[in-house]
Amino acid sequence: MIVPRNNGQMQLLLQRPSLSVFVFLQILDVLTTLIGLRLGAAEASLFISHLMRIGPLPALMVSKILAVILVVIALRRYPRIVVIANFWFAAVVTWNLALICAQGWRHVPA
Repeated sequence: MIVPRNNGQMQLLLQRPSLSVFVFLQILDVLTTLIGLRLGAAEASLFISHLMRIGPLPALMVSKILAVILVVIALRRYPRIVVIANFWFAAVVTWNLALICAQGWRHVPA
């Protein structure tokens, strides 16, 4: 089926998978960050580390709400921004998992 380029509905349909991946990566980031913190890792982001004064979960929720708001605002002007954000957060989650593995090895009895 051929659809005109200026069809806003088609544009939204093409973005939905990326938006779903974005939300999924945000959830994974929160979970892996909480696990890493519990194992003794430190938060690398200066902004989020300052927010941690209110507690780890509230700080992460505030940061994720801000991330979603910024991506939704940016989507209006730069529709591919969510794809770039997905690459970034995939790298962040991968980094968190690597730190979890490193911290986990330290807790394994010899």
